[in-house]
Amino acid sequence: MRSKRYVTMLDPFQNRYGNVFTATLLLPALVSDILWVACILAALGGTMSVILGLSSAISIVISAAVSIIYTFLGGLYSVAYTDIIQLCFIFVSLWLCIPFLLLSPAVTDITPTAHLNQSSGHAWLGELELADAGKWADDVLLLALGGLAYQALYQRILSAASSAQAQITCFAAAGTIFIMGIPSVVIGVVAASADWNQTRYGLPPPFERGDAGKILPLALQNLTPTWVSVLGVGSVAAAVMSSMDSVLLSSASMFTQNIYKTTLRKQASQRELQWVIRLSVLLVGLAGTGLAFGDDSVFSLWILSGDLVYCIIFPQLVCVLHCRCANTYGAMSGYVVGLLLRLMSGEPVLRIPPILLYPGWREENGVIKQYFPYRTLAMLSSVISVAAVSWLVELGFSKQLIPQSWDLLRVFEEKIETEGEEIPVHCEEDDSARNTKF
Repeated sequence: MRSKRYVTMLDPFQNRYGNVFTATLLLPALVSDILWVACILAALGGTMSVILGLSSAISIVISAAVSIIYTFLGGLYSVAYTDIIQLCFIFVSLWLCIPFLLLSPAVTDITPTAHLNQSSGHAWLGELELADAGKWADDVLLLALGGLAYQALYQRILSAASSAQAQITCFAAAGTIFIMGIPSVVIGVVAASADWNQTRYGLPPPFERGDAGKILPLALQNLTPTWVSVLGVGSVAAAVMSSMDSVLLSSASMFTQNIYKTTLRKQASQRELQWVIRLSVLLVGLAGTGLAFGDDSVFSLWILSGDLVYCIIFPQLVCVLHCRCANTYGAMSGYVVGLLLRLMSGEPVLRIPPILLYPGWREENGVIKQYFPYRTLAMLSSVISVAAVSWLVELGFSKQLIPQSWDLLRVFEEKIETEGEEIPVHCEEDDSARNTKF
């Protein structure tokens, strides 16, 4: 028996659960992609406004326009080829900035015992209090596991020529990410150890002024020569372009392959699908650009983007791939449980007050903050709900404890009908979402 080749992350859900439930997963996936676009555009706008003196709004609009246009016209080929150039530029530019930062006259000692800015009694190496351990663990798991349920990841994996090539790509990416993350850590350490009184920025230091979110452009502007800081801006711009085009195309491919083609227009032509992809790229790009003009911090938007994926989509993806008993009834229950627990825990960025107050909560500046790993609790509860409800429902129908007429979604009726049938082979003409060179 030959297996069908998947095109998007949502294809396994469509094969097992059908179009309707898959459409409910598409909504949080698209919202997460829009927040991701807003996050990276806001980062670029803040960087250019500090170093180049450009308006943040102008920087956001220009960057969004460039990314939308070449993704709109070039599809997957433009994303793949430009990403190679952009990643090389990011790597070279960031590492080139490090020697100039370390040799800056304002930076004399970056050891953990050196006091921040030579004037405050705090070292750059902080301490993790036991009371904050739950929040740190929640954020680490969200960032580590939440990224496994992004279509941008599977866009690369599923377009690989073979499973071996996909595995090699993943392992190589893991090592490359670690190496490319070193300059960011060094820049943070240098900025924390610098004597800002010797720079044009002066005192008080960025953290005390509330500019900690702009520490990258401030360090480049005040601790390196002008031409080096411009290269640093270029690396940030390249990172934004590389991320944004991937997100735009992944959103478009999910909508086109899983909703438009299979639900709305099963016999859609190739040309029609191409225009649907273009329209999806445009809409997601414009929505993300609009949110980038808000006052929310880059880190808050980033966490919120991964939040939706981690609490709702990630547990569903784990179950559909690794839980053989998972069915539509269990998936629906897990979706509802995860969503309700997450909403009832509150969200300061969206100004949603918490209904459930977990142990260790605190009120800071009139805002209640949870220090319990509530996101991980919602994720695990969703996984348990999917597995438990699926197993109980299947047991009830197989043992005839539940009448067959109660199978409103026809899950077990369709299972009996399709038993022994050959799974269709993925055809080249159906690969419209992946083959997007216009």
